[in-house]
Amino acid sequence: MKQKLMNNILQRMLGTLNNAQIKRLQLVLETELNRYFDSDDTHDTSQMDEINKEMLDAFIDAKRIEGCSEKSLRYYKNTIDKMLVSINKGIQEIETDDIRNYLTDYQLEHGSSKVTIDNMRRILSSLFSWLEDEDYILKSPVRRIHKVKSATVIKETYTDEALELLRDNCTELRDLAMIDMLASTGMRVGEMVLLNRNDIDFNERECIVFGKGSKERVVYFDARTKIHLQNYLESRKDDKPALFVSLKSPHERLKIGGVEVRLREFGKKLGLQKVHPHKFRRTLATMAIDKGMPIEQLQQLLGHSKIDTTLQYAMVKQSNVKIAHRKYIG
Repeated sequence: MKQKLMNNILQRMLGTLNNAQIKRLQLVLETELNRYFDSDDTHDTSQMDEINKEMLDAFIDAKRIEGCSEKSLRYYKNTIDKMLVSINKGIQEIETDDIRNYLTDYQLEHGSSKVTIDNMRRILSSLFSWLEDEDYILKSPVRRIHKVKSATVIKETYTDEALELLRDNCTELRDLAMIDMLASTGMRVGEMVLLNRNDIDFNERECIVFGKGSKERVVYFDARTKIHLQNYLESRKDDKPALFVSLKSPHERLKIGGVEVRLREFGKKLGLQKVHPHKFRRTLATMAIDKGMPIEQLQQLLGHSKIDTTLQYAMVKQSNVKIAHRKYIG
């Protein structure tokens, strides 16, 4: 009876709605008719899971078209899957209190930070806003759940002394070139490990990297980095195209984990705290701001789509604030 009724409605609407609208109507009919015709809980759950999956897959496809990386898409999907399993409702029936209670319970159960919870809120907001835009739901249940406020933490940067200490203690040409590349360009470690030899323009001291969302941009390196890169490449005996490779045969392309482990080893050996690739990026941003680089240019250099992200990276030194106050105000 239910299937026949649904088919009759869909058939009569074929001349009025396009394929995408028919698909949406089918999902709505399945959800609503299940309430009235199905008495078997197991069948209800199966239908609900199928509809949830179809909508989630459609959302992930939409984000993929927008240029989200596969890593981000997996994070989106895992976050949403956990929410759907916990709330155990059809995605079109989820209400604000369901989301709010889920986030509260998740934080208590996992001891998650406010930043983590707000990241989850943003992902769920993106999902339900998309469902609203696509007319699957009337209004996003996340609209009334506001940004989770968290304390601003001033993240550490490398001092000039720490950078020189790292350089002075490199026993491998590769490590010296790698540290200089991170320090002078501010590129992400994931961007660096994808570079090939022929990506480097030594004359202009620049190279093209592919950032988040496969966005292409030019980054620049200094004269010291140029010399150390050339010395490293001239010392290599392999013919691998990768710019940075493992020290031992078969000299495979260096991975993010390999860079992180190598830097941690340096930090432990030299007694330096929190030595990791991203700290070079934050150090360059802070130094650039301190020396007067316009924030819009720094945004371009770092490959940020939003200037707010750039401002979070750049920690202005308090001494410079004092000097600026005396110059412009006092």
